[in-house]
Amino acid sequence: MGASWGGLNAYTTILSALPVGFPAAILLVQHQHASAENRLPWLLARYCQLPVIAPEDKEDIQPGCVYVAPPGYHMLVEEDETLALSAGRPVHFSRPSVDELFLSAGAVYGKQLAGVILTGANEDGAKGIDYIHRRGGFTIAQSPVSAEAPAMPEAAIKTGAVSRVLDLEAIGPFLAEQVAG
Repeated sequence: MGASWGGLNAYTTILSALPVGFPAAILLVQHQHASAENRLPWLLARYCQLPVIAPEDKEDIQPGCVYVAPPGYHMLVEEDETLALSAGRPVHFSRPSVDELFLSAGAVYGKQLAGVILTGANEDGAKGIDYIHRRGGFTIAQSPVSAEAPAMPEAAIKTGAVSRVLDLEAIGPFLAEQVAG
C-alpha cells in the first residue's frame, strides 16, 4: 500500500477493518520527511488488530504482519522475501517511495500481489501499479473523490492498470474478503 497526504486517515480506516488472523503480509509506505520520528507504526498499531512492525534491514516478511517503511529509507522486497532498507535517491521527491516498494514487490510476488494506491499529492505509485498489473497482480486505487488528495490515485487510474477503484471505507473489507476467499 502507498499513500502520501492524508495517508494516516486512509491507513487507520483500512487496517481497522482487517481481522485478527488476516493471512497476508501488508507492506506500506507513507511519505514522510527523512528526519521525522518513526511514530507511524505506533500510531497504526492503535487501530489495527495485526502486529505493526518498523522493519530492520533484511527482516523476514511474515504473513499477518504490517510492515511500515521508515522515514528516509525505501523499503524493498528481496528475492528471498526479506525487506531491504535503502537510502537510495528520492523518487518523486520521496524516500520512502511507493514506486520503489511496488516495483520490487511486483518482481518477487507477481500475480500473488495486490497493490493498493491511496490518497496523495503527486504521482508516486502509478509506475508501480502498472508494473504489478503487468506481472499479473491485482491493483486497487482509492476513489479520488474519497481521497484527501486525489493526485496519486488519479495518476494510477490514468495508467489503465487499476483492477478496482474503491471508496476508502470499502478497501479494508474488500481485502479481507478477497484474501480470506
